[in-house]
Amino acid sequence: MATFKDFRNKVKPNWCPGCGDFSIQAAIQRASANIGLEPEDLALVSGIGCSGRISGYVHAYGFHGIHGRALPIAQGVKMANRELTVVASGGDGDGFAIGMGHTVHAIRRNMDITYIVMDNQIYGLTKGQTSPRSATGFKTKSTPKGSIESTLAPLELALAAGATFVAQSFSSNLKQLTHLIEEGMKHKGFSFINVFSPCVTFNKINTYDWFKENIVNLDDESSYDSNNRTMAMAKIMETDGLACGLIYQDKDKGSYEQLLSGFKEEGLANQDIALNKEKFEQLVAEFQ
Repeated sequence: MATFKDFRNKVKPNWCPGCGDFSIQAAIQRASANIGLEPEDLALVSGIGCSGRISGYVHAYGFHGIHGRALPIAQGVKMANRELTVVASGGDGDGFAIGMGHTVHAIRRNMDITYIVMDNQIYGLTKGQTSPRSATGFKTKSTPKGSIESTLAPLELALAAGATFVAQSFSSNLKQLTHLIEEGMKHKGFSFINVFSPCVTFNKINTYDWFKENIVNLDDESSYDSNNRTMAMAKIMETDGLACGLIYQDKDKGSYEQLLSGFKEEGLANQDIALNKEKFEQLVAEFQ
């Protein structure tokens, strides 16, 4: 049985020392081992940005996609190889700017994949510009007088789009983060996990200390019901999007694959897809 060490490779991450992405990588590796996966059972797809490098740092199938396109690729991988556990990962710029259209439709489609957003509220790889998650008034190289735009609210967005699994965590809380990724991987449907991952180089506002002072841990609230969508939305708004834990889960709605008539459990790689002459001629006749 694999341990988290089996999900390590020999590629050394080149993230800045102190970057929250290190913890997210560790959480993915630990979660994968904890639910009994082997490296060949996991496919990790990433986009562009600091977070995009993660697909090369984990011993599993990895695909480093293009900016904002991690989710279409991940969905394609899942459709072709249904037996794989598929995780897509990207930053807040990747998922909430250029890739926003894909994010919304992937959520409502409810395919059985896990999407982990490494949210540092800034563009890190391109050296510090305002992202859709930056606060109003946030000053960067692209908004030197302060951003005049509203901050995008990813948890509200996910719920409004019909998400069946919504969670949020903080990269410093490795225990909670690992558990949420485990539950997201086991959930039969689209699992959306937003993770506060401080950028220690370019974001001097949303620091580790800032998050520790402001996040609200739902694990400490015994009365909170993560099966109640109305309560989930109210809690997100009440905490200004800073609630951490399992926000909402709907276990009753079938995943895209479960609802797709005739979709085989066995992946294409293991199917005999060769066409004999009779079948080929039958298919051609349909177009005549």
